[in-house]
Amino acid sequence: MSTNDLVMKVEQLKELENLLEEVKVEAEAIRDEIKQEMMARDTEELEAGKYVVRWTFILSNRFDTTAFKRVMPDVYKAYTKQISSRRFTIV
Repeated sequence: MSTNDLVMKVEQLKELENLLEEVKVEAEAIRDEIKQEMMARDTEELEAGKYVVRWTFILSNRFDTTAFKRVMPDVYKAYTKQISSRRFTIV
Protein backbone atom coordinates (compact mmCIF):
# COMPACT_ATOMS: atom_id res chain seq x y z
CA MET A 1 0.00 0.00 0.00
CA SER A 2 1.43 3.36 -0.99
CA THR A 3 1.68 6.34 1.35
CA ASN A 4 -1.15 8.08 -0.49
CA ASP A 5 -3.35 4.99 -0.14
CA LEU A 6 -2.52 4.81 3.53
CA VAL A 7 -3.34 8.50 4.04
CA MET A 8 -6.68 7.99 2.26
CA LYS A 9 -7.48 4.99 4.46
CA VAL A 10 -6.65 6.91 7.65
CA GLU A 11 -8.79 9.86 6.53
CA GLN A 12 -11.64 7.54 5.64
CA LEU A 13 -11.35 5.85 9.02
CA LYS A 14 -11.36 9.21 10.84
CA GLU A 15 -14.48 10.31 8.92
CA LEU A 16 -16.29 7.08 9.81
CA GLU A 17 -15.26 7.35 13.47
CA ASN A 18 -16.59 10.94 13.57
CA LEU A 19 -19.85 9.82 11.98
CA LEU A 20 -20.12 6.98 14.46
CA GLU A 21 -19.61 9.38 17.37
CA GLU A 22 -22.31 11.71 16.01
CA VAL A 23 -24.74 8.82 15.71
CA LYS A 24 -23.92 7.66 19.26
CA VAL A 25 -24.64 11.17 20.59
CA GLU A 26 -27.94 11.28 18.69
CA ALA A 27 -28.93 7.82 19.95
CA GLU A 28 -28.10 8.80 23.54
CA ALA A 29 -30.27 11.94 23.19
CA ILE A 30 -33.21 9.83 22.02
CA ARG A 31 -32.60 7.35 24.84
CA ASP A 32 -32.67 10.24 27.33
CA GLU A 33 -35.98 11.50 25.89
CA ILE A 34 -37.53 8.07 26.37
CA LYS A 35 -36.22 7.92 29.94
CA GLN A 36 -37.67 11.36 30.67
CA GLU A 37 -41.06 10.20 29.40
CA MET A 38 -40.86 7.12 31.59
CA MET A 39 -39.99 9.28 34.59
CA ALA A 40 -42.91 11.59 33.81
CA ARG A 41 -45.22 8.55 33.71
CA ASP A 42 -43.54 7.11 36.82
CA THR A 43 -43.03 3.72 35.22
CA GLU A 44 -40.22 1.22 34.70
CA GLU A 45 -41.95 -0.43 31.75
CA LEU A 46 -43.59 1.20 28.76
CA GLU A 47 -45.34 -0.31 25.77
CA ALA A 48 -44.73 1.47 22.49
CA GLY A 49 -46.44 -0.36 19.65
CA LYS A 50 -44.67 -3.67 19.19
CA TYR A 51 -41.91 -2.64 21.62
CA VAL A 52 -41.65 -2.93 25.37
CA VAL A 53 -39.20 -0.47 26.87
CA ARG A 54 -37.83 -1.20 30.34
CA TRP A 55 -35.73 1.07 32.50
CA THR A 56 -35.24 -0.76 35.75
CA PHE A 57 -32.97 -0.58 38.77
CA ILE A 58 -30.27 -3.24 38.92
CA LEU A 59 -28.28 -4.10 42.02
CA SER A 60 -24.82 -5.56 41.54
CA ASN A 61 -21.84 -6.31 43.73
CA ARG A 62 -18.42 -5.14 42.64
CA PHE A 63 -15.08 -6.01 44.14
CA ASP A 64 -13.30 -2.93 45.51
CA THR A 65 -9.74 -3.57 44.34
CA THR A 66 -8.50 -0.21 45.65
CA ALA A 67 -9.60 -0.96 49.21
CA PHE A 68 -8.36 -4.55 48.98
CA LYS A 69 -4.97 -3.37 47.74
CA ARG A 70 -4.75 -0.90 50.63
CA VAL A 71 -5.71 -3.47 53.31
CA MET A 72 -3.92 -6.55 51.90
CA PRO A 73 -1.20 -5.37 49.50
CA ASP A 74 0.77 -8.65 49.62
CA VAL A 75 -2.25 -10.77 48.70
CA TYR A 76 -3.22 -8.29 46.00
CA LYS A 77 0.29 -8.45 44.54
CA ALA A 78 0.34 -12.27 44.70
CA TYR A 79 -2.84 -12.50 42.60
CA THR A 80 -2.09 -9.72 40.14
CA LYS A 81 -0.75 -10.73 36.76
CA GLN A 82 0.68 -8.62 34.00
CA ILE A 83 -0.85 -8.95 30.56
CA SER A 84 0.30 -7.77 27.17
CA SER A 85 -1.89 -6.22 24.51
CA ARG A 86 -1.62 -3.95 21.50
CA ARG A 87 -3.25 -0.55 21.12
CA PHE A 88 -4.10 0.97 17.74
CA THR A 89 -4.03 4.79 17.70
CA ILE A 90 -3.92 7.51 15.07
CA VAL A 91 -2.64 10.92 16.11
